[in-house]
Amino acid sequence: MSQNNKPNWRHHWVEINKLQVHYVEQRPVGEIKETIILCHGFPHLWFSWHRQIPALAAAGYRVIAPDMRGMGQTSAPEQASEYTVENTTKDLLGLLDHLALNKAVFAGLDFGAFSIYDLALLHPERVTAIIGLENPAAPQNPAISPLTEYQAMGEQHFLHIAYFTQELGRADRDLSEAPREFFKKVFWALSKDGNYFDCFKHPPETAYIDAMNEAPDLPWSWLSEMELEFFVSEYSRSGFTGGLNWYRSMDIKWQERKALEHIVSAVPAYFLGSEQDVDLEAFHGDDPISLMRKSFPDLRRVEMIANAGHMVQLEKSCEVNRHLISFMHDIVARKTGHSR
Repeated sequence: MSQNNKPNWRHHWVEINKLQVHYVEQRPVGEIKETIILCHGFPHLWFSWHRQIPALAAAGYRVIAPDMRGMGQTSAPEQASEYTVENTTKDLLGLLDHLALNKAVFAGLDFGAFSIYDLALLHPERVTAIIGLENPAAPQNPAISPLTEYQAMGEQHFLHIAYFTQELGRADRDLSEAPREFFKKVFWALSKDGNYFDCFKHPPETAYIDAMNEAPDLPWSWLSEMELEFFVSEYSRSGFTGGLNWYRSMDIKWQERKALEHIVSAVPAYFLGSEQDVDLEAFHGDDPISLMRKSFPDLRRVEMIANAGHMVQLEKSCEVNRHLISFMHDIVARKTGHSR
């Protein structure tokens, strides 16, 4: 890491939308070209972006990386009914207000991606552009709720979403009893070198930790023991219920998103995926990019990273940083009228 790419993080805790929200900030040394807010999913944290934050700041951007609702050092409401589109959108709007920003660029992966898509559809005036990673925006199935669909799939073989949502409290206990084993196995299973789909070989009643293959000892080429320990330590303290509530609230969000089905957003969009991502392979249909264009027709660039899975920020950090910086440069150039 070069001198300019060293972390210079500031941690903040602030009350937003009845939550104590924790976020990390890094500012560039010189002029701020634009602000980007990085939104993670489960089982992640602000720290999932720790290799992107200093690189983006060194390129001239103010970077904000919150712990999303229910995870890390942000408050975790116990009821799934608190994890609505309305609330997660208010979280991001409140963060913008706290930062005294009229708008910003938002980037997101997993549940973080869906949160920024909701924001761009509901409040496009607060979003300069969106950058989706791995999980593209797509119209939802209007006929069947997601948990109904996933629970039917989970009757045939193990499926993590069915496991997280069927027997309330079981997954919370299982993961809390063995957090290090869970993170080691799940990060490996979701990477290029693992194979999440081997979980499907197990019967529905299997615990997630038991359904996943054994992972090799750390360090790996893309993850150190200390990096893994950060996730283990934070979730050992907070527990897993907040993160799991993002799954348990899927049907609530499905109902809320019915009002968004015919909205087309003019917000500029960018997409960054990886060629061996489990979500792109199995959970977003045959042509997910075309589906994304239905909601975000100004989809300006789509880039795919080779030899990487769902853990792309860590597996291919340099490539992710290069694309994110390129996207940001393009956003700023177009906004200022200096695009080529």
